[in-house]
Amino acid sequence: MIYLIFVSLIWAFSFGLIKGKLAGIDSNLVSFLRLFISFLFFLPFIRVKKYSYLVRNKLMLVGLIQYGVMYSAYIYSYQYLEAYEVALFTIFTPIYVTLINDIFNKKLNHVYLITSSIAVLGTAIVVFKELSNFNLIIGFIIVQISNMAFAFGQVAYKKVFPKDNLVKDHELFAWMFLGGLTFPLALSFVSVDLNNISISLEQWLVLLYLGIAASGVGFFLWNYGARRTNTGALAIFNNLKVPLAIAVSLIAFGETTNLTNLLIGGIIVLGSLLLNQYILSNSQKTIN
Repeated sequence: MIYLIFVSLIWAFSFGLIKGKLAGIDSNLVSFLRLFISFLFFLPFIRVKKYSYLVRNKLMLVGLIQYGVMYSAYIYSYQYLEAYEVALFTIFTPIYVTLINDIFNKKLNHVYLITSSIAVLGTAIVVFKELSNFNLIIGFIIVQISNMAFAFGQVAYKKVFPKDNLVKDHELFAWMFLGGLTFPLALSFVSVDLNNISISLEQWLVLLYLGIAASGVGFFLWNYGARRTNTGALAIFNNLKVPLAIAVSLIAFGETTNLTNLLIGGIIVLGSLLLNQYILSNSQKTIN
């Protein structure tokens, strides 16, 4: 779980950076550059001959959905939403993680569904704010596409990962990012005007942070941790980044929020994680 906590801290900075520093750059280009940087970061670790075409193709397909579709939708949503609104609409991801896992297993797990729903409630309390004077429907739909793609990838990665103790996560991740960058690259051919691309030094530094830290190291550790924790905890950790993002906004970006809601919601999210662990621990004792 320590991996998921660490990544949540890294991702907490992304909301403000994307909205505040990358405005004016085509969203598909941002997605492509971010994933291309991540691909280059993991390229030295790639092992071409060690893994079969089938394994590589499965990983590229998972990467296309989890990273390519997710990022294209996620970054595009900032054209319709404020950063905190994007954070608000990601709170449904735990539900998608739980339901997609149940679809894979062809069995409904009530424990995971209950604890992930509690996490959604807690996060909603943290980010609740009176919304008026603008239409959120388009932005909401776009973020849900992003949420479902990210949720699918987390579950699918655990399913397609080779059942071999000699397999190393870092040897496989370049394939994930190669699959991921193909989707925004294709969209960029349609949406990007090559003659009017202008990226400042500061924006390149932000892209490097997002590509290496948030996407590269972040997604590697996230999927690495996802394989080593149960689906209920994984679902809950998907929402941990939201109260953390708000806390970072308060400290690093000087934004304001309701501190009471932050405290109450944070306690509920933490409580849902502890409840998940308690129920599963008792279930294992009963089985033994």
